[in-house]
Amino acid sequence: MPDSPAFDVLLPIERAGSRLEPTPDEVELLGLYNDRLPVHPPRGVHVRANMIATLDGAGTGSDHVTGSINGAADWRVFRVLRALADVVLIGAGTARDERYGALEVPHGLEAVRERIGRAERIELAIVSASGAVPPELLDAERPPIVVTTAASPALDSLRDRIGPERVVVASGATPDQVDLGVALRTLGARGLEHVLAEGGPRLLAQLVEADLVDELCLTWSPRLVGGPAPRILNDESWLEPAREARPVHLLHADGVLLGRWQVTRLGA
Repeated sequence: MPDSPAFDVLLPIERAGSRLEPTPDEVELLGLYNDRLPVHPPRGVHVRANMIATLDGAGTGSDHVTGSINGAADWRVFRVLRALADVVLIGAGTARDERYGALEVPHGLEAVRERIGRAERIELAIVSASGAVPPELLDAERPPIVVTTAASPALDSLRDRIGPERVVVASGATPDQVDLGVALRTLGARGLEHVLAEGGPRLLAQLVEADLVDELCLTWSPRLVGGPAPRILNDESWLEPAREARPVHLLHADGVLLGRWQVTRLGA
């Protein structure tokens, strides 16, 4: 990945015109993103989504993954968000497509992560109603937490393979549906209170529809790709009503815009 760029601060207004230079420990940028916004009670966990989109709204490039539309600016924020997370939450499809493995704290950010009270390791949690998770992840030295349902045909084998403590059963209204609210409360009860949702677009749509997302960090890549790529929320149904969001801060580097938005839940 190329050298990290400096960020121009566009929002908030009181910091507009300042610059965030890259440093080995990223203390200033970590402090900006560690300004925790109010959570949606009564979950007791903070859910932050991190996504990227092109100017024409594509959530991936023509290769169906995000690697072809991101870059050094996005990578700089990505590392900071990872360092602030207790657990990264993804769908099984994203785990396969993006070739996830066991997560490590980004190099150079270990000490500042420890100072703000995060655990030594970042957990990976994969949502799969069927329990179908890439075998290389299940057989890894540090397997993920698998969030599934009581009806999953793989439930017993998952418990045997990765241990019952690594399996979260969160059954929804139908056998093929995960109750994400139950899943998040379970993770929170295990001390995994800072949740970073990295996709995919279908999982994010489900989280937003259930009013489980506290904030969205969205990078706009200065590219136009066309094609049938998914948006960052990819579902057949419209959100009714549409959810509102409030800008918290906006950064710029090399034509890339990086926004942080507080998402308003229904009735709030």
